[in-house]
Amino acid sequence: MSFLDHLEELRWHLIRSTVAVLAVAVFAFVFLKSFIFDKILFAPANTDFITYRVLCLLSKALSEKGICIDKLPFTLQSLGMAEQFSTHMWISFIAGLILAFPYILWEFWKFIRPGLHKKEQKYASLFILISSFLFFAGVLFGYYVIAPLSVNFLGNYTISDKIAKNFQVSSYFSIIKTSVLAAGLMFELPVVVYFLTKLGLVTKEFLRTYRRHAVVVVLILAAIVTPPDVLSQIIVTIPVIILYEISILIAGRIEKKLLQEEQKENLRST
Repeated sequence: MSFLDHLEELRWHLIRSTVAVLAVAVFAFVFLKSFIFDKILFAPANTDFITYRVLCLLSKALSEKGICIDKLPFTLQSLGMAEQFSTHMWISFIAGLILAFPYILWEFWKFIRPGLHKKEQKYASLFILISSFLFFAGVLFGYYVIAPLSVNFLGNYTISDKIAKNFQVSSYFSIIKTSVLAAGLMFELPVVVYFLTKLGLVTKEFLRTYRRHAVVVVLILAAIVTPPDVLSQIIVTIPVIILYEISILIAGRIEKKLLQEEQKENLRST
C-alpha cells in the first residue's frame, strides 16, 4: 500500500473508534448520570470512602496515631450557567473513552496487523486482553489511590484560615479525570516498551541504566500527587516500580527473540 492508502486506512480506523466512543458516551449521558456522578465521582469527596478507611487501618497498624481522614473541609459549587451541562458532556465522553478502550485497541491492532509476522498476528486476543487489563487496572488505581489522596491533600491544604474553600465542580472533576486517565496510560508502560523494543528504540540495558533515574522521577511525582506522608508515597510508588521492572523483563525477552531470528536469517543466507 502507498502512503496515502495507509492514511486512508488509518482514517477509517479512527472514524470507527470515534463512533464507538461517542455511542458509549451518549449512553452514559442519557442513562448513567446519577450513577456516574453520585456513586463514582463524588465518592472521594466523602470521608467514608473506602480508600480513606483502608489508609486509616493501615496507618494504625504501623503507628498508634494513624492517618485517619475525618474531614474534607470544602464545598463544591457551579459558577457558570452552562458549567454543569458542559461538565456532564465531558464526563460522559471520558466514560465512553474508558469503556470503549478495548475496541479502540482492536482497531489499532487491525491497522498494524499487516506489518507483523504471521506468528505475531495470532496474538491479537492476548494483546487486547493484556492491554485492556493494564488500562483498567490503572484506571482503578487512579480512582482508588491517586484521586482520593490528591483530593484529601488539596482539599485540606490552606495558606490562611481566612480563605473559604469553595471549589468549582469542574476543578474537582479535573483532578479525578487527570488521576484516572494518567494512571490508565501509565499502566500501559509494559505494552509501550514491548513495541519500542520491537522497533529497536529501547533496550534492556537502556532501561537498567536509567532505573535509578526512573525511581527518582516516580518518587517526585508521588510526592506531588499524594499527601506529605511516607505511607501514601509508598502506596503510589510501588506499582509503578513493579511495572518498570516488568518492562525490563519484556525488553530482555524481545531482544532475545530478535537475536534468535537474526541468527536464523544468517544461517539461511549462508
